[in-house]
Amino acid sequence: MMDGGIHQNKSYEITYREDGVYLTVYPPVGLLSKIDENDVLNHVARKGIKGYRANVITDAVKRRDGTPVKIAEAQEEARMDAFVDAYTSDDKMQAFIQVSPPEGGGNAPTFEMIVRALQDKGIVACINEKKIREFVSNPVYNVPVLVAEGIPPENGKNGSLRYLFDMEKDRKPIILEDGTVNYKDLNLIENITKDQKLVEIIPPTPGKSGMTVTGAEVKALDGKPAVVPRGRGVYLNPEGTALFAEIDGQLKIVDGKINVFSVYEVPADVDNSTGNIRFIGNVVVRGNVLSGFEIEAGGDIEVNGVVEGARLRAAGNIILKRGMVGGGKGELLAGGDIIAKFVENCKIEVGGDLKAEAVMHCDVKCGNSIILGGRKGLLVGGTARVGKYVEVKFLGNQMFTQTVVEVGFDPHLRERLKFLKAEIVKMEEGLSKANQAIAVLNKIKAATGDLTPEKRELLAKSTRSRFYHENKLMEYKKEMAEIEERLQQGATGKIKVYGSVYPGVRVVIGNAMLYIKEEAKYCTLYSDGADIRFGAL
Repeated sequence: MMDGGIHQNKSYEITYREDGVYLTVYPPVGLLSKIDENDVLNHVARKGIKGYRANVITDAVKRRDGTPVKIAEAQEEARMDAFVDAYTSDDKMQAFIQVSPPEGGGNAPTFEMIVRALQDKGIVACINEKKIREFVSNPVYNVPVLVAEGIPPENGKNGSLRYLFDMEKDRKPIILEDGTVNYKDLNLIENITKDQKLVEIIPPTPGKSGMTVTGAEVKALDGKPAVVPRGRGVYLNPEGTALFAEIDGQLKIVDGKINVFSVYEVPADVDNSTGNIRFIGNVVVRGNVLSGFEIEAGGDIEVNGVVEGARLRAAGNIILKRGMVGGGKGELLAGGDIIAKFVENCKIEVGGDLKAEAVMHCDVKCGNSIILGGRKGLLVGGTARVGKYVEVKFLGNQMFTQTVVEVGFDPHLRERLKFLKAEIVKMEEGLSKANQAIAVLNKIKAATGDLTPEKRELLAKSTRSRFYHENKLMEYKKEMAEIEERLQQGATGKIKVYGSVYPGVRVVIGNAMLYIKEEAKYCTLYSDGADIRFGAL
């Protein structure tokens, strides 16, 4: 006979009859009916069945045909209480019970029996008493039942920053419907007022520890504070919860830090009334910049009028809304980009891109790309050395003006390499002189036994000089090797011509060179490693 409750495992059944004890092994139906011979033998032994025949049990398990087979002679069924097996998951965050049903009139599982089984396995925390009582009222045998769940740890949140300005501001010039480029409304400056809140600093939150079903603490991680991007011209409030602007000026993000550079504004022309301008921040000129004057800015330079034969140097960008007529004396030097209506007869050095409608008779060194669009898109006369890419409508002109375009290597790298080679020669000469002085002084010391105070000072000075020249030599040679390796990797520069390229143009890409002898249209000039080829746009 079987006692009350729901029996999920009906793979086999043991019954007591007048003529003996019988085992019925049922055919398999789904996963729950899987059976192991040892399970049956252990069950028979636990029930205390005397004189059972193990070989008969083995045969019955193999056949599984649902036919009762006699495994022992007639005997009284031993009384067997319900058996509670308690265990935890590998991470100790869950506890289960699996209860075998009572047999022979044995006792059903009780609340106390289950709690005692849990405690015997060290399961003492986060026990769901309601679930256990429901199980006792309606037991389900031979299946795992979840009765305890640990408290998972809650890691704290890292601190974060809330920026109170537009970080994705579009700073590209607008191309109008007629093909011209609007360089007036670039809106490049993010104007900031003194004491304006720039960033809110959200603090981290502490972690909340958890607990396993065995009562062990599970440590949580506290959140990390946000890195405060404090640069120049900003201050942190006493509470450490926000960044504010110290001054009126322009906001710039440099190396991930927030800076406010004050803007120097010239309401009219740069002339004798203003003199040369050297300023740490941005410079805005509402009028023209006359010949012979200089502007140096730690940020950007923006000129609304025309620049004549002046010298403009900016660590950031240079924006010329009307253009530059250099007269052979003008210079534009920018660490960022140069954007202009046109530039003519001047020297240009730009670390980023050069964007204009026309560049005429200029000596250009451009670290990244030259992009000439608008109505003209013209590059003619002079020399342009470009790091990566040239995009024009017209290269040269119908008068076959001599124009040189070199693409593929950053011209600043070549200049740096030239500088390093010269400096290495100087450092080697200085090191040689220092070594000679040290050798002479050491000979004097060996001959006389000591040096005068003047010569001791000279020896110390020569020793310091040797260390200096040795360190500089090592530094310069390492940098020179890195630059040479980059230059040897080959050139991948291209020139895209959306109109015509004319005779009189000399193109150099990497180590390959080509003189244009016939007009070509709508093409891409590139190097295949040995020669310069024409390809489609």
